[in-house]
Amino acid sequence: MPVLTPRLGLVVGVGAVVTGVVSRVGFIGFWVVLGVLAAVAVADGLLASAPGALDIRRSMPDGAVLGAPVRVGWIVRNRSSRPADLRVADAFAPSLQATTRRQRLRLPGRATATVELTLHPQRRGKFVLDEIVLRTVGPLGLVGRQQARPIVDVLKVYPRFPSRHDAELRLRQARVVEVGLRTARGRGGGTEFDQLREYTPDDEYRKIDWAATARTGRAIVRDYRAERNQTVINLLDNGRLMAGTVADVPRVEHAMDAVMALTTVAGGLGDRCGLLTFDQQVRSVVAAARGRQQLGLVNEAMYDLEPELSESDYRSAFTATLVRFRRRALLVIHTELAAHSVDESLIPALPLLTRSHVVMVAAVRDPEVQRWAQDRIDEWPDAYRQAAAIAALAERRRAAARLRALGALVIDAGPDRLARELVDAYLGVKATGAL
Repeated sequence: MPVLTPRLGLVVGVGAVVTGVVSRVGFIGFWVVLGVLAAVAVADGLLASAPGALDIRRSMPDGAVLGAPVRVGWIVRNRSSRPADLRVADAFAPSLQATTRRQRLRLPGRATATVELTLHPQRRGKFVLDEIVLRTVGPLGLVGRQQARPIVDVLKVYPRFPSRHDAELRLRQARVVEVGLRTARGRGGGTEFDQLREYTPDDEYRKIDWAATARTGRAIVRDYRAERNQTVINLLDNGRLMAGTVADVPRVEHAMDAVMALTTVAGGLGDRCGLLTFDQQVRSVVAAARGRQQLGLVNEAMYDLEPELSESDYRSAFTATLVRFRRRALLVIHTELAAHSVDESLIPALPLLTRSHVVMVAAVRDPEVQRWAQDRIDEWPDAYRQAAAIAALAERRRAAARLRALGALVIDAGPDRLARELVDAYLGVKATGAL
């Protein structure tokens, strides 16, 4: 498709002014000049390299982290022997904040070039880059030939994990001191096989391993230990309340950071980790399993979540949890401690879980509201704001107390402490053997 460049418009405009003002050739001469310019433009367009003779592809990773720079490259190859004066434009979404969407380069015949740029993603989710536009221009730069290429690549932008370092530090500490690992090997106790040993008078006859006894000719018993590997399930609320911002970040982003921190530590200690995300319906489920791949699966299930601007259906989510995760587990509900939501939705549904599971409720507290409640009052508007902040914090404490009365552990902390306090609470549950 031929494209007229701004340079052609400038040349035509200047030529028209010069012909009409300075020259005395008259009206016919004016059109003669324009005709000459048109002929030159057509010739320039014909001399432009054909876009079809150019190959182009993107060089980019499959995934990125929110806010972290991403290097993207265009690799262009000129299959013809003619040099190409080339413009490249890509279909980057505005929230990817590319350093540039367009680039100009001159590519000799039979040559290959790589142009690099940087993206700074400002939003999570899946971004489909579906088109690259190539434009070649003639030697004079008056007319170009343009072609849109349907080149599809997908960039997945995953949530931030600011507490990664802290989570890995706590994991190393827990491994060193074996926090929460119930290693009692009392004879006859536990359900996980530990070792074979010779029979002693204090052993129970039902623990004798008769096959091993027959092989060795001595009485051999089986030792069992308390089971170490437990189950931790994160229940991530994706409803209306989680769309609100704390420290300029949506609450759901803080909750995702806490989910990743808990998955890192629990998975590193050998526990099975899983995830269920919900709002009015269940959005995604990650089956409980152990292994390093679980953090990646959890990330994959969360990265494209956008809070649903409606009330979350806790009862349906908890029922789905009980159906999918039957084994006794630590269930961590990541939600907001809004009094009306807790009283009307969460508390009526919570007994479904507390009957057979250990339940935690984790919420992020707004440090600005905390600051308003503690600020010194200088003017009357400050007094009203302080009173509202004090009332809001009191409502959160009452909501947390009602949840604790039903048997749930409650973690209500600022965004910089939520993941840390949640991991500490998890380690406390393991240390006491509550599971």
